[in-house]
Amino acid sequence: MTTNQALLLAERSFSPEGPLKTFEIPIGGFTLIISETIIVQWLVILIWAVIFFVLGRNLKVRPEGRRQMIAEYLVEFVTGLVTDSMGPKYKKFVAYIGPLICFSFLSNLMGLLGLRNPTSDVSMVGAWGIITFFLVQGNKFRTGGVKGFFKGFLEPAPFMLPFNIIGEIANPASQTIRHFANILVGGVIGGLLYFALSGIVPFGLAAIGVPAALSLYFDIFSAAIQAYIFSMLTISYVISADLSPEEAA
Repeated sequence: MTTNQALLLAERSFSPEGPLKTFEIPIGGFTLIISETIIVQWLVILIWAVIFFVLGRNLKVRPEGRRQMIAEYLVEFVTGLVTDSMGPKYKKFVAYIGPLICFSFLSNLMGLLGLRNPTSDVSMVGAWGIITFFLVQGNKFRTGGVKGFFKGFLEPAPFMLPFNIIGEIANPASQTIRHFANILVGGVIGGLLYFALSGIVPFGLAAIGVPAALSLYFDIFSAAIQAYIFSMLTISYVISADLSPEEAA
């Protein structure tokens, strides 16, 4: 097979466009589309459920094995991340930030199994951005009350109202696009390298070695970084919306 033939075959089989349509379920006059994104999300949930079940079984007051030490390290890492960044009064956010990091990290790695990363679907990451948006607005309302909530949109001057509204929407939107675009671009670059290098016959190992080396960044390092950044941005936006009396005055 020539290089041109290999690239033509790759062009027919590789597409960076959205989630693949898996199957359809007709319901009355509507059609429910179950995409690959939904299926892989449930696979991610199942994997983490098994991991947490194994790590959480038969825990002791004093750790007696490596399994419990790993479990305690994960809990302490997320707890420290939240309390150090947000303060002790926001410790309840551990229950959201922890699963967010875990779910994002493993979703970013699903490409290693030959599956499409759910986080390369903007609708999935966009849902996280919407949750962040409501967490921010809820924290403003909770800490500032009705007066502080609406007053924040008029600061530092009333004419800033439209700009402040745009800013509130822009934060979760940019957060979503940053995560989605990085994972999508990493997948596209990796796929293109596999297809392009497969046509270099004299250096066949390049078709394996080069993409494998780059996947250490695009599939593993980037997966961890993007999960961490998304979670830290969520923490940052929520804590910046704290309109406690000393800040709202």
